[in-house]
Formats: sequence, C-alpha cells, structure tokens
Amino acid sequence: MMLGRGLPVAALIATFDQLSKWIVLSWVMAPPRVIYVTDFFNLVFVWNRGVSFGFFQSDSIWGPILLSCVTCGIIIFLYFWLRNAETLLTATALGLMMGGAIGNLIDRLSHQAVLDFLDFHAFGYHWPAFNIADASITVGVVIIIMESLFERKEKPI
Repeated sequence: MMLGRGLPVAALIATFDQLSKWIVLSWVMAPPRVIYVTDFFNLVFVWNRGVSFGFFQSDSIWGPILLSCVTCGIIIFLYFWLRNAETLLTATALGLMMGGAIGNLIDRLSHQAVLDFLDFHAFGYHWPAFNIADASITVGVVIIIMESLFERKEKPI
C-alpha cells in the first residue's frame, strides 16, 4: 500500500530535479558563471564526478560506471524498504531518497557526472554546491532518523 504513496513522491522529485538541471544547463548557466543571488546564496555550475560533497572524485571512466551501479543497488534497496514501510512518513522519506537517487543517476548516465548548482555560504563557512536531488536525499534521511528516534511504540498489554 505504501508503494502508492512513495513512488509518486520519487517520480515527482526525479522530474523536478531533472527539470531544474535542464533549466540551469540550458538557460541560466549559458555561459557557465557564478550568479550572486544574496549575501549567503549563489547559483554556480559544478560537475560533481564523485559522491556526496565531491568525495571520491575521479576522472577515470570506471568512476561513473561504479557509482551508477552502486546507485542502482541503493534504489533497489529503497524500493524493497518502501514495499514494507508501515507509515506514510516513512514512505514519503523513502520516496524523497529514491527520487533524489534516480535524479542523480540520470545525470551520471547522461553526463558521467552530477550537476550541482545551489551554493550556500555564511559566517566564513562555504557549504559544497548541491542540487534538488541531494537536498531530497538529505531531507529523506533526516526524516527517517527523526522518525526512528521519536517513534511511538505500542506498549504490550
């Protein structure tokens, strides 16, 4: 039953992520540059050939292939977890994570890298650039953690 809740979320996130990247590639960053939006936020153009926050960056042809295979495995794992989800909140969180993983997988398959363009900075700290898919994965993980920490357990009679 929760598949019907989580899969539409995943489809919506993957679609929104790809649409935002297409807009950035086609219009906003043609040519690539830094666009200063506020004192703490810029739009940038970064090809991330690694994983989260640029870890494991590589110019090797095997990097995108390996990361794509790992991502497929994660998507399959999340799908089976979603099938067994017991709450709407869990299903939504898993849908957010699946949609983000699918969005970044599409990038990796079509560009051999993931496009990151959201750039936040404040108080001398500069967060690595990210995208809608990354944000969705992060929000999904936070929801899963919070739900597991504050879950109400039924007391046995």
